[in-house]
Amino acid sequence: MTARRVVVWRHGRTSWNATGRYQGQADIPLDGLGRRQAAAAAGVIKELKPSAIFSSDLSRATQTARALADVTGLEISLDPRLREINVGSWEGLTVEEAAEADPELVAAVAAGEDVRRSPSGETTSEVADRASAAITDIIGTAEDESTVVITMHGTAGRVGIGRFLGVDWDRLGSLRNCAWVILDRHTLGHWYIGAYNLHADFVVPDDERVA
Repeated sequence: MTARRVVVWRHGRTSWNATGRYQGQADIPLDGLGRRQAAAAAGVIKELKPSAIFSSDLSRATQTARALADVTGLEISLDPRLREINVGSWEGLTVEEAAEADPELVAAVAAGEDVRRSPSGETTSEVADRASAAITDIIGTAEDESTVVITMHGTAGRVGIGRFLGVDWDRLGSLRNCAWVILDRHTLGHWYIGAYNLHADFVVPDDERVA
């Protein structure tokens, strides 16, 4: 058994997204804008007729998944392997604040090096391995020719897709809040990106924009 299509969907905005803070595995919920983003995106994604919804167990992902569950009637299956990269002691810090604590590590991350996000965090390869393993398992247990939705996070989603496809994730753009990626299975069996960084049309009020 295997799916035909996978939708990897990043969660909506949180207050820490809005203020540029490292979230990692801190359990930060969606803010008001994030909830509206999720509802708008769910209205589009439901037209793909998913048969299953999987999600990271962090609340910003499960709240996003819930918007789709509400309009499809599907249950949500949680998988902690879909969590965001663990940033350890950087949780809640801005990039500038993290750079004061660990300047060499922050500089290495900015340069694209595969280093730990803080001395107690994960490397990019570690999160890529666990996220891609989760994607592979989800696909393998899905109904034949079905579409499944996987709600997760920006870094974990991007590098998990890269590892799953065997491509350089640095060549994949950052996922916007509540954007999604469509992965399709070719008739010859291999997987490819059908669409990247799709989003629902959504007008952000001026007082909720991030400079």
